[in-house]
Amino acid sequence: MTGFELGALLLAWGLGGGSPGPATLTISATAMARGRVAGVVSGFGILSGSAFWGLASTLGMGAIMMTNVWIFTTMKYVGALYLGYLAFKSFRSAMQSGTTTEQNALKGGLGKVYAKSLAIHLTNPKAVLGWGAIFAIALPASAPPSAVFVLYGQLLCVSALVFIGYGFLFSSPWIVERYRRARRGFEIGFGILFGAASFKILTAPALNQ
Repeated sequence: MTGFELGALLLAWGLGGGSPGPATLTISATAMARGRVAGVVSGFGILSGSAFWGLASTLGMGAIMMTNVWIFTTMKYVGALYLGYLAFKSFRSAMQSGTTTEQNALKGGLGKVYAKSLAIHLTNPKAVLGWGAIFAIALPASAPPSAVFVLYGQLLCVSALVFIGYGFLFSSPWIVERYRRARRGFEIGFGILFGAASFKILTAPALNQ
């Protein structure tokens, strides 16, 4: 792989990770509502989930999930239900006129913020499929283990830049002020995107189809 090809691959990975979805919405909402520390902790939780699925894919767990459909199916429904719950919370908050910004963020101490953020990525089966797909695209079947782990490290660094960056960016006073002015619109948007993610997971074709 040339330097240009690697750069394009890492850029695409970063753009995909930074696009609106359960992970980025969780980080941004928490950062805007509770500040930089909570936002960064949420980013670390999402990053840890991504690191787990990336390592699992590197070690071949993706192939295990593909051959044991029940594991994939269980993860699929757990993830969809959790995303549906987040969508419900967002819509309910949007309908309450007196709702404060803080009620849209992940609750609890920093440990709980980390754990809940981690759960979002661990319960999303698409995460492991994304890691498996990027390895399949970027590396030939004959690639040595060292090349796989080097690429894993590079992709994880990009993910860290995106997820931790979201925690910093969306905790800025300028962003927070505009979020508070348009709170209801943001929450409805969060609810739609969380709900769409849940629906997409539920309606995804089974692995044996």
